[in-house]
Amino acid sequence: MNVVCIIPSRYESSRFPGKPLADLCGKPMIQHVYERALKSPLVSYAAVATDDERIFMAVKGFGGNALMTASTHRSGTDRIAEAVSALGLSDSDVVVNIQGDQPLFEPAQIEEVARPLIDDAAVYFSTLIYRIRREEEITHPNAVKVVFDRNHFALYFSRATVPHVRDRGMRAAYYKHHGIYAYRKSFLVTFTGLGEGDLERLEALEQLRALEHGYRIKVVETQYDSVEVDTPEELARVRKIILKDEG
Repeated sequence: MNVVCIIPSRYESSRFPGKPLADLCGKPMIQHVYERALKSPLVSYAAVATDDERIFMAVKGFGGNALMTASTHRSGTDRIAEAVSALGLSDSDVVVNIQGDQPLFEPAQIEEVARPLIDDAAVYFSTLIYRIRREEEITHPNAVKVVFDRNHFALYFSRATVPHVRDRGMRAAYYKHHGIYAYRKSFLVTFTGLGEGDLERLEALEQLRALEHGYRIKVVETQYDSVEVDTPEELARVRKIILKDEG
């Protein structure tokens, strides 16, 4: 069984245009993500999937694999499905999706998210979750919350605070979603054939498309947090973390 890592990357961003190519300690941010992906011993192949010539050329420039895709995809998963169609993967192979705006993700997280698919042929879609420690993330819409059943299959993802605690004196454990996914290649083909879900459109969360169509998503709790870069201010925060670690 092959495990390949595809990093979807777009140039356009309402809050931070061009962020994949933003300088991060002497390298474009997308290079940090790519190099971390290759540190996982599970990964047999990694590539950046993009619709932008500037990103494509930047990846080629640092010696990475880049795959050009259409500019009409609804989500990163759709983009990845097109990218892997040319790789000759078998239906049982595992494709890991690492977001291009997570330059500090831990390579061990690839093992964490892929393991359920490697160990159980009945699992075809998984993702990582992290127990929220920072109070402000409980109500922040950029920290996507997730609730799940006793077998660790997702019930719902939301930008709202879920679960809602009605009665005083009761406390909940809140989990946020890390945008790291693993799919069986056969499921990617299925996913791209599904119509856009109403909840997917309202929440702007692609994983809801799978739930709305009755497909299950295994959630795996990770002990590693990750800073997603959505603004120049968050890039500055990541830069400080890297410099501190190197110092």
